[in-house]
Amino acid sequence: MKALGVTPGVKDSLELLDMEEPPQSEGSVLVETLAVGLCGTDKEIVSGEYGEAPPGSDHLVLGHENLGRVRSAPAGSGFSEGDLVVGIVRRPDPVPCEACAAGQWDMCRNGKYTEHGIKGRHGFARERYRADPDALVTLDPALAEVGVLLEPTTIVAKAWQHAEAIGKRAFFDPKVAAVTGAGPVGLLAALLGRQRGLEVHVYDMVKDGPKPDLVRSLGATYHSDSLTDSGVLADVLIECTGVPSVVMETITTHGLDTVTCLTGVSSTGKKMPVDVGAANREAVLGNDVVFGSVNANRTHYEEAATALKDADRSWLGRLITRRVPLDDFAEAFQRHDNDVKVVLDLEAASR
Repeated sequence: MKALGVTPGVKDSLELLDMEEPPQSEGSVLVETLAVGLCGTDKEIVSGEYGEAPPGSDHLVLGHENLGRVRSAPAGSGFSEGDLVVGIVRRPDPVPCEACAAGQWDMCRNGKYTEHGIKGRHGFARERYRADPDALVTLDPALAEVGVLLEPTTIVAKAWQHAEAIGKRAFFDPKVAAVTGAGPVGLLAALLGRQRGLEVHVYDMVKDGPKPDLVRSLGATYHSDSLTDSGVLADVLIECTGVPSVVMETITTHGLDTVTCLTGVSSTGKKMPVDVGAANREAVLGNDVVFGSVNANRTHYEEAATALKDADRSWLGRLITRRVPLDDFAEAFQRHDNDVKVVLDLEAASR
């Protein structure tokens, strides 16, 4: 079968591989991959910045954002042929640590977890894969065209879940949310904010293309100026760019008793002057909380599945701006001006 993989640590080693069928040892449920979404993590792995092959393999199959359909499943597994499913990206460490043992592998304490398409496990950019039932989430059949958005939605489902849990430490009645970055994660964060009935403001550099219209279609406000210049003082802020200057702005520009979630991963090596005393003063006097969030566990997948089911599917469909056949994978990694989410179409490869 066809698979898209890299030699980890080797820049631009992306190639189409001919792999054996997935062995039974990978899991009892056989899944046909329909689509794989691409993101910045995949591009960084292709650039050789990181990525870890499974034991005994020289290659790492890419793809953590995924959508598939069950080909076969054992009786009593909870799955049936034809079910629409998404594979959970992170798997618990083998020890396991206390967090992984509690089903919260996104909070792994020893770093021995594995991740499909990233760390120690082949990804989903292959025609078929196997998984155990506890590593799969079922989607509503109506999400067949947009279900590949589930994994990025889990990231912000966790961000919102944790922000609300932190907020409830005391009086918490948020009215305004700010989201920095109008990429797929930022737009999905805005979607979940609007589903909560909040006034949502989204910040990005571009002034035209699909992003401003996608934000306005949610009933949110789009800004091409900065958070500071806009004068908006949000109660909840979700940072989705990883740009150091924007990160600092979200930490220091907001209302009182706020919760700020950082989801964007920054590049290292860039230095900027920071008035630590002023930042500390504002945080202490304002009862601020700033936290980082990465990955997701099953509860976040289930919350994300509900959010997508409740969303306008035509709006979700507009997030997917290009679908590229697996054989044309190189084209999928070429940047286009109006790209929001680019998806590899594996269903075509299997026909």
